[in-house]
Amino acid sequence: MSLTDDEKRKHLHDLMAGFDTAMLVTRTHAGELRARPLTVAAAQHDGYLYFSTSLESPKVAEITEDQHVAVTFQDSKRYVSVTGTARLSRDRALIDRLWSEAWKVWFPKGKDDPTLAILIVTPLAGEYWDNAGTKGLRYAFEAAKAYATGTKPVDGADDRQNAKVRL
Repeated sequence: MSLTDDEKRKHLHDLMAGFDTAMLVTRTHAGELRARPLTVAAAQHDGYLYFSTSLESPKVAEITEDQHVAVTFQDSKRYVSVTGTARLSRDRALIDRLWSEAWKVWFPKGKDDPTLAILIVTPLAGEYWDNAGTKGLRYAFEAAKAYATGTKPVDGADDRQNAKVRL
C-alpha cells in the first residue's frame, strides 16, 4: 500500500511519539561514533525531538563540534531511525513546559539547575519499520511463505510497514 509523503511523515511522527527512550548518536572529537540512551522529553508533530541534558555532558562538546546526529528508537516490533542536527537551548519557558519531576535524579536543583539544558534535534530524514498489529501479522505470513518457497519476502511493498521520509 502506498502512502503520500504527508501520511508517511505523520506515521513516522506517531511512531516517535510512542517511545519513551531513544539512542542519540554523535561524533566524538576523534571522529568516532558514540551512542547513548536518552529519555524523550517530547516528540512534536513538527518533527522536533526534545531531550533534557546536562551542560557538563560530553555530548554537549560533541554537538558543539559537529551538530549532525542520529536518533534511533526500537522495541520488539517498531524501529525508527532519524538523522538531523542538534542544538542546545537554555530557554526557561521551554524547560518549564517540558520539565519532568523524574529529571530531578540528574538535576537535583530542579528546573533551576544551572546545568540543565534542552537538546533539540531538528530531523532532516527518517525511516521506519513498523511490524505492530496487522502489519506484523502480514509480515509474519510473508516471511513464512518466503521460507517455505525458498525466496525472500517482498521488501518495501507497504509504506505502512516501511518507508523513508524526508522531513
